[in-house]
Amino acid sequence: MHTSNPHPNKSALQENEGIEQPNITNAQAIKRFQERRRKKINTEEIINRIIQQDKVALSQAITLVESLNLQHHSQAEQIIQGCLPYANKSIRIGITGVPGVGKSTFIEAFGKLLTSLGKKVAVLAIDPSSSVTGGSILGDKTRMEDLVKDENAYIRPSASGDSLGGVARKTRESIILCEACGFDTILVETVGVGQSETAVHSMVDFFLLLNLAGAGDELQGIKRGIMEMADAVIINKADGENINKAQQAKLEYNRALHLFPKKASDWTPKVRTCSALQNTGILEVWNLIQDYINLTKENTYFENRRKEQNQYWMMETINENILMRFYNDPIIKQQIVHNKKAVQNSEISPFAAAQDILKLYFKE
Repeated sequence: MHTSNPHPNKSALQENEGIEQPNITNAQAIKRFQERRRKKINTEEIINRIIQQDKVALSQAITLVESLNLQHHSQAEQIIQGCLPYANKSIRIGITGVPGVGKSTFIEAFGKLLTSLGKKVAVLAIDPSSSVTGGSILGDKTRMEDLVKDENAYIRPSASGDSLGGVARKTRESIILCEACGFDTILVETVGVGQSETAVHSMVDFFLLLNLAGAGDELQGIKRGIMEMADAVIINKADGENINKAQQAKLEYNRALHLFPKKASDWTPKVRTCSALQNTGILEVWNLIQDYINLTKENTYFENRRKEQNQYWMMETINENILMRFYNDPIIKQQIVHNKKAVQNSEISPFAAAQDILKLYFKE
């Protein structure tokens, strides 16, 4: 039997009228919320709160420091300057390693050990940024679910952006803020072993390289440069059937490290094995770091290196600010767009186009 369609112009794919939501928030409440969002953070107040070990204020300050908004730069500099007298009283440890080595698991086990010893631990975890979208997952707090709940720990994930060396653009300033907030042990987790780890090495006291055993030719998988910078090589996941492989890898690394030139610190890099999953060998790693700190403080290398690092970051800040001002200049922005099109159409060589832009900038 044929029945006519009462709605001949309608189909299953259609938009129905929605149900009007009840007004659960009054206009005054919305206005107050928006005003709070727009309200500028008081510089003196946030400095005082950081010194009083307020983690919320610390996070707000780091957000200001990392901001690409030029209006935030002046306030961020004032906050850093106000916190500086309370900084430089921590041990800074850089942690890097091959992908899948278990950096997050190791840092959680290591951090929990340190807090159990009465330490206050700040973890500055750097996540890689996508070269396509520029986004980052920032999932370190999820991976360190026990440490994140520890009152004596603070975890701050940041995106690496376009920075080299596997560190975020403002990690150095974040370290100062964490120290002013009372954290006496700073762990800087890098993206992973890359071509340039100089950046993280230049902001920490002890550089720790995590590696795996049985993942192919161990020495071939690591660049010589990163091995020369490492103060210790830790073979993680030394458990179960992997224990013998870890011991073999330890012997190989020990032989390799003895071929490198003597360090200016007079420290001989050590190789240890551990299992972050089973929480074995973690205390030995901390004892190793303490031996290094005691040695370098006694022979004055620790203090002299901190001074050299401050000079290095002064020059890096100059370079960064020059680049930022250059690329934020409205006339330069316009000229770059124009010259890009000219280069694409082969009207001018890339080198001549670059020189043209530079001449315009310096002429200004």
